[in-house]
Amino acid sequence: MPQSITELLGDDAESLLGHECQTIDRGRLHVPGPDFLERVVANSDRNQRVINQLARLFGHGRLSGTGYVSILPVDQGIEHSAGASFAPNPDYFDPENIVRLAMEGGCNAVASTIGVLGAVSRKYAHRIPFLVKINHNELLSYPNSYDQVMFASVDRAYDLGATAVGATIYFGSEESRRQIIEVAEAFEHAHELGMATVL
Repeated sequence: MPQSITELLGDDAESLLGHECQTIDRGRLHVPGPDFLERVVANSDRNQRVINQLARLFGHGRLSGTGYVSILPVDQGIEHSAGASFAPNPDYFDPENIVRLAMEGGCNAVASTIGVLGAVSRKYAHRIPFLVKINHNELLSYPNSYDQVMFASVDRAYDLGATAVGATIYFGSEESRRQIIEVAEAFEHAHELGMATVL
């Protein structure tokens, strides 16, 4: 087993690890750090309740206080079909096992569908931040339309105790203009309720 990252990268190590961007000065980047919320987020137009939820997310798990986040994303139930991901390990068809995996892994949050997180919210929403994915593509239609459609409401996510809601936009797709409007409206409502948002 390789002992260092340079051994792992082999012949590509020098070009990958030695790259220096010549177009954007590194001082202009908002890099993660213990002061990320105060330095970057607090000066935005987010209301204090949203900042509090972001603080909860950034302050949870093994990366707490570093400015980095590790979120376990498991939205396969609708978007990719659960069988594609969990057939090799059927224990993870059970929503509780997904949340427990995120907790045992020290994740900052767990992201999944309204059904998965709603099934276990009373037992776990106070123990690990929930990020509810509110829109999804579906793979039941043929040919696939690659269209993100709202499957969950912000109000439902709020009621189950979610810290945040997340959504996907397929920028450049035929439906992207509609998706942008839908997600913007949903995120505005989420912010009114004090939830953080992830695009």
